[in-house]
Amino acid sequence: MAYELYYWDGIQGRGEFVRLALEEAGIKYIDVAREPDRGMGTGAMLELMKSRSEPHIPFAPPFLRDGDLIVSHVANIQFYLGPKLGLVPADDKLRHVANGLQLTITDLVAEVHDTHHPIATSLYYEDQKDVAKARTKAFICERIPKFLGYFEQVLHQNPEGSRHIIGKALSYVDLSLFQVIEGLRYAFPKAMKAHDTNYPGLNALHDAVSARPNIAAYLGSKRRLAFNEDGIFRHYPELDLTP
Repeated sequence: MAYELYYWDGIQGRGEFVRLALEEAGIKYIDVAREPDRGMGTGAMLELMKSRSEPHIPFAPPFLRDGDLIVSHVANIQFYLGPKLGLVPADDKLRHVANGLQLTITDLVAEVHDTHHPIATSLYYEDQKDVAKARTKAFICERIPKFLGYFEQVLHQNPEGSRHIIGKALSYVDLSLFQVIEGLRYAFPKAMKAHDTNYPGLNALHDAVSARPNIAAYLGSKRRLAFNEDGIFRHYPELDLTP
């Protein structure tokens, strides 16, 4: 059976981190919410989340179904898929290190989301615009250097070399860092241009991932959704600034 990925239709969001791993591995999967013609769609995802019979319902997407097993949360899904897809070191200790790195990316993604929704997700961006400006300024000036500086250091201190964030081969963490750089460049082009020379290792990693055959094919396909202002990485010109 093909893996079933459940995430909101129309946005990359957190689901994109899982898509990249599946696409790199060349594994067949079903993007359930994007398959209404096959009797699936967003309704099928919501039905599963609200099920009164499923013993392990997920709180929110993304989640992955593999037969009878449902795995939720990006880092948890990656931890599950990594060994199956060959996208994590074989050493058990390093697998936990990789999980820690992915969880740190999860923290970063949450802070990105809070730049445009600093008060409540139930409010429109326009309802919290002034607070968003203050939050984003702090994010650009303080948090981007904090997170990217950390990943740059980890990359350079990898005993196997700085081509990958962990181990000597591509991992799901490398793919996730590619998505982070892509998303930040979309959301904050001025800020990222100013930060650009500070993270040569991450920039090289980003370029290497984008050139991988399966990833390049995916990025050029209709399966790759465009960034937009309904997702996590959003571009509001008034929030972008040069630090």
